[in-house]
Amino acid sequence: MTAAQPEPKTGGLLYGIGAYGSWGLFPAFFPLLKPAGAFEVLAHRIIWTLVLMAGVLVTMRKLSDLRTITARTWLLLVCASALIAANWVIYVYAVNNGHVVDAALGYFINPLVSVLLGVLIFAERLNRAQLAALLVALAAVVLLAIGLGGPPLIALGLAFSFGLYGAVKKVVPTDPRVSVGLEAAIAAPFAIVYLVVLQCSGQGQFTNNGAGHIALMILSGPITAIPLLFFAAAAQRLPLVTLGLLMYLTPAMQMTWGVVVAHEPMPPARWVGFGLIWLALLVFSGDALRRARQSPASA
Repeated sequence: MTAAQPEPKTGGLLYGIGAYGSWGLFPAFFPLLKPAGAFEVLAHRIIWTLVLMAGVLVTMRKLSDLRTITARTWLLLVCASALIAANWVIYVYAVNNGHVVDAALGYFINPLVSVLLGVLIFAERLNRAQLAALLVALAAVVLLAIGLGGPPLIALGLAFSFGLYGAVKKVVPTDPRVSVGLEAAIAAPFAIVYLVVLQCSGQGQFTNNGAGHIALMILSGPITAIPLLFFAAAAQRLPLVTLGLLMYLTPAMQMTWGVVVAHEPMPPARWVGFGLIWLALLVFSGDALRRARQSPASA
């Protein structure tokens, strides 16, 4: 080993913190886009993400990769585009309508949903710790549903849309930068038509609130794409266990924002539900760390 070898890991950690830290700050950004609604914000995120990623692909000479994409891969990318669009619109709605804590719950649940989807879709086997974590998480969701008078739809919508997105991306044989650009390109025609209809009907907010608002709407593209690029860079440099543990940074920051800054209500039932989710994640993470020590190659 040489002294230069630890540098990629250090860089990977910084990229990981950059990605998850950026996502953790999203509750501070998206309220700035009001009075635009969630679907208008989604459309602008798609369009300006496409503009940025097109520039990235041209600069990095990745456009030639498009010629190698098969029909099956295109179908997977269509599914990925629909799932990430659903995730984005649910999240923007949650943040801009006083449900930041629910959004945080969704991303706390997400690793456990990914394990469940691995069992259902890829026929992966659960060990005892993973099964225990899933059962505790299920108990938490039931408790939250009883306390809220209904299932936590925002949290479940975010967790399952992003979990399914991850499952699709797991089998997409495409460079992450190319796939992110194509996911935006697939959704862009729908976004453009929606914005044209919105502007023609006089309900669009893009040009109605000054130059600052226009700049913020355009900025939603880089705000969306750059953390994804950071994440792709981190994934290439860090063990999956480290990357998985960093994931908790995002919902922790979001929950802090929801409770401390937005002053969202936290009745006792919600605290107990979150406590059970954290217990499940503790069991899940402890098992992942144990298995990583036993088999470093798999990590």
